[in-house]
Amino acid sequence: MSAQRVIVGLSGGVDSAVTALRLQQAGHDVEGLFMFNWAEDEAGYCNAAEDFQSAQAAANVLGIPLHRADFSAEYRERVFQGFLDEYAAGRTPNPDLLCNREVKFKAFRDYALRLGADLVATGHYAQVVDGLLHRAADENKDQTYFLAAVPTEGFQQVTFPLHDLPKPQVRELAEAAGLPNHARKDSTGICFIGERDFKQFLKGYLGTQPGDVISDTGKLLGRHEGLAFHTIGQRKGLGIGGVQGAPEAPWFVCAKDTASNSLLVTQDKQHPGLAAKSLTTLAPNWIGPPPELPARLQGRIRHRQALLDCTVSKRGDGLRVDFDEPPWAIAPGQFVVLYDGTRCLGAAVIDAAVIPS
Repeated sequence: MSAQRVIVGLSGGVDSAVTALRLQQAGHDVEGLFMFNWAEDEAGYCNAAEDFQSAQAAANVLGIPLHRADFSAEYRERVFQGFLDEYAAGRTPNPDLLCNREVKFKAFRDYALRLGADLVATGHYAQVVDGLLHRAADENKDQTYFLAAVPTEGFQQVTFPLHDLPKPQVRELAEAAGLPNHARKDSTGICFIGERDFKQFLKGYLGTQPGDVISDTGKLLGRHEGLAFHTIGQRKGLGIGGVQGAPEAPWFVCAKDTASNSLLVTQDKQHPGLAAKSLTTLAPNWIGPPPELPARLQGRIRHRQALLDCTVSKRGDGLRVDFDEPPWAIAPGQFVVLYDGTRCLGAAVIDAAVIPS
């Protein structure tokens, strides 16, 4: 690839810093762009100022300019509001996929191209080949799950220079180059909002809607503060272990009854609500040409879940996905991401688990 002007999304973390380093070493004209997407809140949780300082320190070592842009309005309108709406409806959204679709590979990418970039780069562990998305070499760090809702055009003029590196080597390269963030901890928590007491955070926006916690045998076990604070398969934070003479084995959320505002729980890991093998979706996002359906593919409903063989067929505007083996705790509102070998084909929001009769 001939020398080009590349604008890198510098987040303050080691991955984006080494992304800039590799591009610079390859002879490209590299600049950084830091994005602000969440204002500091009253609890002081947002780390944007600290992240910017880290990004600036890395840019100084590399000798590259660092632009900055504020996409907080786009984030609140396109990502965060939908995130709240889904939780309020009793579903479990994944804001990271929406953040990539609406902010990083839309608002951010468009801004970088307006700055005159030939290419836009980020520190994601993934690969774009001929405009199509493929998994990274390091399966432990592969982030295609989080990129699968980005439309095809979002990957145009985009490159992921870390696609062939394992994370330990990324840190080694950063340390060897004298990058001050070589040992900085990876970010966690909600995209751009950070790590915090998630239940308390949601309460600040949604309030509480108390209801009953009921076992799969119909026994009243306790009370919950709102269906929004729980997800299918959840084990911790239920507050019912061993109550009212129940066995000490763990409880799992197996369903939400929005009509009665009841949280249904079970101690049976093979309960149909946890061990369903099939799901239906809303309209899918295909990256590149869609597969001819029905098709035998691979899929996952969580980032770190192993790829599972499945049959995918059309169902109205959406899909039906039948896994060979149950993927554990299908949660409406989450995404199923589909693959054909190393190629990530795209994603669809899960509408419902298909519970065997």
